[in-house]
Amino acid sequence: MKTMPKTMPPTVLVSGGGIAGSALACLLSRRGLAVTVVERAPGLRRGGQAVDIRGAALGVIERLGLLEQARAHRTRMRGMSVLDADGREIHRSTEHTFSSGRLDGDDIELLREDLVRLLHERAAADAEFVFGDAVTALDEDEDGVRVDFEHRAPRRFDLVVGADGLHSAVRRLVFGPEENFTRHLGMHLAIFSADNFLALEDWQLWLRDGEAGYGVYPVRDNSQLRVTFGFAAGPLPTDRRDPEAQKQLVSERMAALRWETPRLLKALHEAPDLYCDAMTQIHLDRWSQGRTALLGDAGYCASPLSGQGTSLALVGAHVLADALARAGHDHQGAFARYERRLRPFVELNQALATENPGGPASEASVERAKNAIALDD
Repeated sequence: MKTMPKTMPPTVLVSGGGIAGSALACLLSRRGLAVTVVERAPGLRRGGQAVDIRGAALGVIERLGLLEQARAHRTRMRGMSVLDADGREIHRSTEHTFSSGRLDGDDIELLREDLVRLLHERAAADAEFVFGDAVTALDEDEDGVRVDFEHRAPRRFDLVVGADGLHSAVRRLVFGPEENFTRHLGMHLAIFSADNFLALEDWQLWLRDGEAGYGVYPVRDNSQLRVTFGFAAGPLPTDRRDPEAQKQLVSERMAALRWETPRLLKALHEAPDLYCDAMTQIHLDRWSQGRTALLGDAGYCASPLSGQGTSLALVGAHVLADALARAGHDHQGAFARYERRLRPFVELNQALATENPGGPASEASVERAKNAIALDD
């Protein structure tokens, strides 16, 4: 294969069509790069929790022209109640919630699926999206990377970006086994949707008893619930691709809880969109090797306990796209700039997940971490 003429725009394969991958596709396409996004799921993934766009990430959304749309889709919580094991209220707040922080701030909380859809619609105008497929092999030479897929014929790209999440296939292929880079935080979460059988109206409920508990809040004009079960445990052998086994495991761990737990567990077993995983962080000494780089959870997952995974994905996409646009065909220089600018921001935000085991980080720590980078540098 001949070296690509320098007059041609660099071609980039992005593995993963979630928040990080779709944001990067938007940002690279508008800078003139030719982007293909491959996503294992057959379409945009549904379900998931409410996520937060905070601090510097708000600037990224604004530059993408999506700020007003994101605000239009924000959740409308009035406050929250903390309950004891029998469902009696022991604390309430109309100033903040555990999921979003202060209610009077500029941060935006919205459903993950809504943010992914907004980003995809903006990216799909210029980038190619391939659903229902995944990367199986990467073979790099001096001119590019040959990429093998599960279903489609191999293709060549100048660069590859792994934005394929905590269990990144690109990271495994390029950097090695996942267990070399994981730090288990001693908890597991299970998130799913249900009908609003609790009749909640813009109000969150949080219950904890011992080492297990859950949060429940309404979405979609109070017609649905998002339920988050959490329990303390070390690494567990459950197959993450077997939702029925995961549901059984979660049921066993949550069964001792009282109040509305039986109804919530019934809803769990009926849920079509379960997400269940260990709370884990990813730590690597470097996020690039050769012509491949990692973005978002694939490179520096902070875990949902940080509350900053979405902001890390958005800011990371901006910094990487900016570095590649400035460097032209010097991908090594671009990746070095990306890591140099972003790593201090990542480290501060990962620290939020471990600052207060069993509870949220302090407001001061969150404020410092979410604004700890300038988009223009």
